[in-house]
Amino acid sequence: MSFIIFFSVFMIVFAFQTLIIKKRLINKLDFNYKTRKYLSLFLYLTFFGVLMYPIARYFPLVPNWLYFLLSLPIGVIFLTFIITLFHEIISLGISKTKYTKNRREFFKKGLDIGIISAVIATNAKAMDNARHIEIEVVDVKINNLNKPYTILQLSDIHIGGLITKDFIKNLVKKVNILNPDVVVITGDLVDTKLEYAKPALDELKNINSKYGTYFIVGNHEYFHGVKPIINYVNSLGIKTLENENIYIGEKDKGFYLCGVYDRFGERYGSYKPNITQALKNSEDKPTILLAHQPKYLEEIETKGIDLVLCGHTHGGQIFPFNFLVKLQQPYVKGLHQHNETTQVYVNKGTGFWGPPMRLGASSEITILKLS
Repeated sequence: MSFIIFFSVFMIVFAFQTLIIKKRLINKLDFNYKTRKYLSLFLYLTFFGVLMYPIARYFPLVPNWLYFLLSLPIGVIFLTFIITLFHEIISLGISKTKYTKNRREFFKKGLDIGIISAVIATNAKAMDNARHIEIEVVDVKINNLNKPYTILQLSDIHIGGLITKDFIKNLVKKVNILNPDVVVITGDLVDTKLEYAKPALDELKNINSKYGTYFIVGNHEYFHGVKPIINYVNSLGIKTLENENIYIGEKDKGFYLCGVYDRFGERYGSYKPNITQALKNSEDKPTILLAHQPKYLEEIETKGIDLVLCGHTHGGQIFPFNFLVKLQQPYVKGLHQHNETTQVYVNKGTGFWGPPMRLGASSEITILKLS
């Protein structure tokens, strides 16, 4: 039932965007009828791709090249819709000027050519951005930490679809070159049925770090069988922190690394986050918490927590979606001082969800230098 509701809302949103693009952009372009007809046909094919995407996403039976083609339309329609709104505003401005009719038509023709060029260039740039993972180096001062440590954070990899074994294999190579003390994965690692994710997950056992690799579940793990995913990840030599903590480093010179289930567990009915249990016996030592969603910080008392590492937001992934994310999450990306004692860092995501596109929010591997 939840899938049907999601699919219905998903289709209504993209049908509305498609209609606006057709009525307010393509139909108003100062192009000949044949050109507008081809643009309309491309728009309809793109919307058909949107219709097919959820099926390809959650029932991965199509070849990878076809999945790639079916995943692009979500981003293409969204970005084209945003550009259509700008076209509408600028067109209104031109119509209100005191220019002669011929001059207005000249500006309108130039605007239409420019807008179509912007649609092509913006979508191409967003696709190219998704191919690159940036290294974000962040210095974080932790009170009473007697020795420096380096934590490498991965988040929101979303194995499934275009995030395959090869992607993870290359990612592991990058991680190992950076030689961190600790590796943490802050949720949404798996986004398909476990049987399809296993070949990619198996590559993660090749991660090398001094004090190990640690994982917490995100909301997407609940969609695909949270307990089997936890069990399989643990079998790879990666420790899932399930409302618990572990001491990292040398005696009296280290810190506690704590992890909680995602807040989605409250809706799921089990595997609920329990901050009291996660922080048990960690008093009087530097403490770092792994929590998938930044919003979780609004639900807990953070006294005794020095740093919280989160993901979930993807940094908005495609501008201007970051503004919508901000309506639901207190932090979208980067390092923030949550209160007098607690800092929070939000990773923009190492992979991507949906279309292989990013605009204004690069994929990232985070190197947190604790001092």
